[in-house]
Amino acid sequence: MFSRTRPLRKNESIRRLVKETHLSIDNLVYPLFIEEGNNIETEIPSMPGIKRFSLDTIAKELDEVVKLNIPAVLLFGIPSKKDEIGAETWNVDGIIQQTIKFIKTNYPSLYVITDVCFCEYTSHGHCGIIYNNDLDNDKSLVNLAKQVISHAKAGADMVAPSGMLDGMIKTIRTALDANEFYNIPIMSYAVKYASAFYGPFRDAANSVPSFGDRRTYQMDPANRIEALREAKIDEVEQADILMVKPALSYLDIIRDLKNNFNKPIACYNVSGEYAMIKAASEKGWIDEKRVMMESLLSMKRAGASIIITYFAKDAAKILQ
Repeated sequence: MFSRTRPLRKNESIRRLVKETHLSIDNLVYPLFIEEGNNIETEIPSMPGIKRFSLDTIAKELDEVVKLNIPAVLLFGIPSKKDEIGAETWNVDGIIQQTIKFIKTNYPSLYVITDVCFCEYTSHGHCGIIYNNDLDNDKSLVNLAKQVISHAKAGADMVAPSGMLDGMIKTIRTALDANEFYNIPIMSYAVKYASAFYGPFRDAANSVPSFGDRRTYQMDPANRIEALREAKIDEVEQADILMVKPALSYLDIIRDLKNNFNKPIACYNVSGEYAMIKAASEKGWIDEKRVMMESLLSMKRAGASIIITYFAKDAAKILQ
């Protein structure tokens, strides 16, 4: 007599009863691009359905996010002026600071996470201060603390440092605590690979490096053990959430972090992953909704309880 497993797949009712992994709207974070200026609502060609908004046009998008019961947004700012050090990142009247205040005033139920980096704000497109054509890690940390405190004072609920700078979590936690922002958690881009999947995002955020690349501070896609080292450092430095970026090509890393750390695990379903599904769907080669949901489910199954995704609105409509 052989074993039978098919009876537990016979119909939708039994499949629901034995389902091991459940994806929920509660798992989703929606990234938003806010550009300094007026009357801006520009679709990003490589990311169909995703737009850059100015503060005076973003209400319609936020209304939909709240209506769909998506719990959180991740903010990326696009300033009107840049310089070599990204000083606009800590401007009290900067685009991110204004956006935080706008959301917390008009959409108080929405949880606001801010990306903490410099690449959108620097004239060279790198994630900090450049010295001798390389990123000066320690000088950049000084400015990182200024940026974080300006976000906290504006009302951010959580900060998410993405630069992969050595010591960034310790610097941020120390700065937050020194300014009595004890209850603002840190979601660290703990394991961020130097990935080719970021291309459409760099168009969206206007953050393409003017020279070189980011491989001196982002991780080699070939490395797995290093990911555990990076995550351990951030855990010790008091990160509250550990993130893996990108998601789909690094599901093994998500699982490694889930197995090894007693912290919530996040992942970022990045722009290139989004764009590939959209492009294949437009060609009629795949069923967009099914592939989208299968991809997001794989991230949850791998161990991510927080999924940052441009599909958040589309997925939420299905998950209602």
